[in-house]
Amino acid sequence: MAQTVISAKSVSKHFGDIVAVDDISFDVKKGEIFAFLGPNGAGKSTTIKMLTTMLRPTAGELRLAGHNVAKERDSARKAFGIVFQDPSLDEELSAYENMDLHGSLYSIPKTRRHKRIRELLELVELWSRQDSMVKTFSGGMRRRLEIARGLLHEPKVLFLDEPTLGLDTQTRNLMWNYVKKLSDEKGMTIFFTTHYLDEAEEVAEQIAIIDHGKIVARGTSKSLAKATGAKNLEEAYLKLTGSTTRDENDASNDGLNFRMAMRNRNLR
Repeated sequence: MAQTVISAKSVSKHFGDIVAVDDISFDVKKGEIFAFLGPNGAGKSTTIKMLTTMLRPTAGELRLAGHNVAKERDSARKAFGIVFQDPSLDEELSAYENMDLHGSLYSIPKTRRHKRIRELLELVELWSRQDSMVKTFSGGMRRRLEIARGLLHEPKVLFLDEPTLGLDTQTRNLMWNYVKKLSDEKGMTIFFTTHYLDEAEEVAEQIAIIDHGKIVARGTSKSLAKATGAKNLEEAYLKLTGSTTRDENDASNDGLNFRMAMRNRNLR
């Protein structure tokens, strides 16, 4: 039986009288590509923030690579990498400098850090641009750099929050090829959110759909379609969540919050 790498047991998050996440439970296995889908404001970002130590759950338990996320925050942080929906690179630094700063925050020894930076920049085809300022990069290049940065400390889990938002089809395909390679060759667990349901249908091995803070369905794209009498995942998703447009309630400064959290960790 595959090892469980992410575990949520009866997890809730309240903000005063608002219930953002309502008693959810799920497991993600080692090496699995897991899609976490839902409308704007459904609880996706809040769940990711709890899993990545930026928020503490009001109730329940989250475990990541064997660590209690609320009680072993530093150990949990070392177990994951993350690519945020919103840009979190420093545009006034080069690609190499962004990577080097991230490695320093994780206390990766200098010799090891430089070797990993080269390996990863070559992986995402940016080694030739290592000294270029990030502000000169296209959206696709920035996304590739963010993935490389998220992998620098060799995490067991990679979180991708809307990683292909705004990218063209060619760049989206290239990015998912990198992700599938990491899962296949490294056994890395991938946890991602997306509004491109075709991506989830093509890439994800397991899918959970959250709406109004509750997980309303879980399974493969085929099993979800079959259970709802739908032709495909998109139709199943709409049947489960409705077709009404939602407003986004979660804050959009995840990248800044996480960078500040990591800096504060190293100052304690």
